[in-house]
Amino acid sequence: MEKWQTRSIYNAAVWYCHHCQDRMPIVMVTEDEEAIQQYGSETKGVFVISFKSYLDNFWPDLKAAHELCDSILQSRRERESESQESHGKEYPEHLPPEVLEAGIKSGCYVQGILNVNKHRAQVEAFVRLQGASSKDSGLVSDILVHGMKARNRAIHGDVVAVELLPTSEWKGRTAALCENDSDDKALGEAPSEPMPTGRVVGILQKNWRDYVVTFPSKEEVQSQGKNAQKILVTPWDYRIPKIRISTQQAETLQDSRVVVRIDSWESTSVYPNGHFVRVLGRIGDLEGEIATILVENSISVVPFSEAQMCEMPVNTPENPWKVSPEEEQKRKDLRKTHLVFSIDPKGCEDVDDTLSVRTLENGNLELGVHIADVTHFVLPNSYTDVEARTRATTYYLADRRYDMLPSILSADLCSLLGGVDRYAVSVIWELDKTSYEIKKVWYGRTIIRSAYKLFYEAAQELLDGNFSIVDDIPEFKDLDERSRQAKLEELVWAIAKLADIARHVRAKRDRCGALELEGVEVRVQLDERKNIHDLIPKQPLEVHETVAECMILANHWVAKKIWESFPHQALLRQHPPPHQEFFSELRECAKAKGFFIDTRSNKTLADSLDKAKDPSDPVVNRLLRSMATQAMSNALYFSTGSHAEEELGHYGLALDKYTHFTSPIRRYSDIVVHRLLMAAISKDKKVEIKENLFSNKDLEELCRHINNRNRAAQHSQKQSTELFQCMYFKDKDPETEQRCISDGVIYSIRTNGVLVFIPRFGIKGAAYLKNKDGLVISCGPDSHSQWKPGSLQRFQNRITSTTTGGESTTFHLFDHVTVRISVQALRCHSDTIRLEIISNKPYMTPNTELSHQSSLLLKSELVKEVTRSVEEAQLAQEVKVKVNEEEYQEYRQTKGRSLYTLLEEIRDLALLDVSNNYGI
Repeated sequence: MEKWQTRSIYNAAVWYCHHCQDRMPIVMVTEDEEAIQQYGSETKGVFVISFKSYLDNFWPDLKAAHELCDSILQSRRERESESQESHGKEYPEHLPPEVLEAGIKSGCYVQGILNVNKHRAQVEAFVRLQGASSKDSGLVSDILVHGMKARNRAIHGDVVAVELLPTSEWKGRTAALCENDSDDKALGEAPSEPMPTGRVVGILQKNWRDYVVTFPSKEEVQSQGKNAQKILVTPWDYRIPKIRISTQQAETLQDSRVVVRIDSWESTSVYPNGHFVRVLGRIGDLEGEIATILVENSISVVPFSEAQMCEMPVNTPENPWKVSPEEEQKRKDLRKTHLVFSIDPKGCEDVDDTLSVRTLENGNLELGVHIADVTHFVLPNSYTDVEARTRATTYYLADRRYDMLPSILSADLCSLLGGVDRYAVSVIWELDKTSYEIKKVWYGRTIIRSAYKLFYEAAQELLDGNFSIVDDIPEFKDLDERSRQAKLEELVWAIAKLADIARHVRAKRDRCGALELEGVEVRVQLDERKNIHDLIPKQPLEVHETVAECMILANHWVAKKIWESFPHQALLRQHPPPHQEFFSELRECAKAKGFFIDTRSNKTLADSLDKAKDPSDPVVNRLLRSMATQAMSNALYFSTGSHAEEELGHYGLALDKYTHFTSPIRRYSDIVVHRLLMAAISKDKKVEIKENLFSNKDLEELCRHINNRNRAAQHSQKQSTELFQCMYFKDKDPETEQRCISDGVIYSIRTNGVLVFIPRFGIKGAAYLKNKDGLVISCGPDSHSQWKPGSLQRFQNRITSTTTGGESTTFHLFDHVTVRISVQALRCHSDTIRLEIISNKPYMTPNTELSHQSSLLLKSELVKEVTRSVEEAQLAQEVKVKVNEEEYQEYRQTKGRSLYTLLEEIRDLALLDVSNNYGI
């Protein structure tokens, strides 16, 4: 068969050569030496050569590609050599695919995704059941896979087949806090109750990707021998095992973050084999660490291509963009009839949504949500559409963003900026003037001109009646006093009316069981120069809820419309009810404060959380809501054709149908929904409209991709925020720096410590009560902590430290303690925040209000210091290290298009079907 395939490919190459009339050489690349000998000189103009020869002859100056090729070939030679040697088996062989399939069908094996515990990566992983396995196995919890032997070469994220062990061999998950690099013996703590435990018998689908790694230190490399070629590199992600690669550049690259790929993992090898790909940057360098986060989340941020940019409309001073007469005829023009305005965070450029509200002649109200009409500019299956589909979302990091669409759209022509004409897709309701009940709804394309571009804080000030903020609103600056007063009254009435409508809409959802959940959210604020201005924990404002409720209302009504029109191929957003066992920690923590949390439904959960308030400590309710958030299932996009109607609901929002319609600039899901809505309301019932939509099968595949990219966006945002937190605290002495001391709240008890939440910085982390030397924390009469010999005793809602001298200190759930913040600097992984309890009393300041003000100032200083430190370090590095540019060029990522990049693009295109059958 292989020889037939090789011959067929060669015949195709000969045909192309003759078809081109010998005007260009045709190259057939193969590693089959027999084929090279047989066909190499048979036909003039057709070259049959190895990939190494192809590089040598056609790309002799592409050093990065040669380095990569050598690495891959060396890795392959080593695998072949090892397979011929009689090594003992390190792992059992995987079962054949047909055996795995039959075993899963019969119930002998269960199928699921391997999830490695990053805190105990060497010993603890879990398999979350998927598909038929979750229904047929009778299991209600994950399956524990204990140890590397039982994991059997499966890597985090792989889809695996697992064989359950006898109940006598079941183990429990560890309840102790542990360092990421701790081994099992170092813990010495009893595990929790035994849970279903199994071993991996086969891998159904590998989840291998690019991995960022660090080379051994200079001393470690030298200990392996000066000419050592096989090097064990340590992945940045704790959940990935060390990878063995072949290189002679270990010393050169030991201070860099490097990308590698896994090639194989033989049963005779302790570690997987891989090859070098490219260099990202120096360890600790801000840009290098950001690049690491992007690679680890498989985020590509290459510039938009020339082909994509050629599709963009023009908007320049010489050739300004204007509303076309054709569009004016097709659209409802709201520019002179509606007061339209936006409310967004400071510095927002990609304004997706605007709002309007007015009184109709019949006395009823009209509420409008107007969304950027992205699909007018982004046509189905265009280059821009395919790229947006691949990216799926805009990626927001702590100090930057990577757009899904080119900036001419995202920050200009699609952005609903103030004072300019823009195309929109609108949902407009007529509401009863007193009850706000919806009388009727209209969907359609519109032309708007936003009158004000407000930020949240300004809108809240106007809502609260503080009109001094008007001086900071640009649209009011050039008005005379009379016009200013009239427009102010008009705007304040509109904001107040929107807030009142939103309260009623929210109350209606509350009666159905809508949840108000809490997450730890910190955002980096940028100034006009794009420098980091502030790091701000989320401060809830009523206008946040006002805008959110209007967006939720629009999303809900659009979901109903597209489902009614396309019940078998509509893109909706599903939030299934969570598993009851996930609420156990929430219930226990609430019980410690005397609260009962009823989790039988979203309504009972919402009511319970509303009642679980400690008047003396508002942080308690925040933490309980945060725990409820963690217990939730993930909300996911899906195609309605694959689900029954009763499965379409959104648990958290208490809505029977929901989708995403309001952010098409930054979410591809919303672009799909806009096209569905336009098809649903179109008076033109031509067959082409339906043919331009996704089939149920293709939409399901697209939803899986979007869900995956959304998770990547969430993880990268969180990791970049943690990076800035660490960079701020890293250069401060925690023993003398007052800014490293803060108030913390205990929210979980473990066998050797507690988990603490620091509201001031939005940090959650572990605080040990027993150190590696076996000493325990003791707090004397002055409440300050010391490390002394002793023991710990854990109870349900508290933990007690007792010294050998009889001194006893007890820490309870929700206790406020004083915490010292420091950073554990790690060479191979991301730095981590370390928390140490230095007093069992709350952190006190002379004046609470002054403390709050100073904390805001501190956050501003935090980001400024991080930025300044990075700049100083870069200058120092330039002076200290004179890098030979020609030598370094071989290992760094090329700025131009390399052969490796070209091959990567070919691989990605092979994975992405962009044909008309797949298109929208």
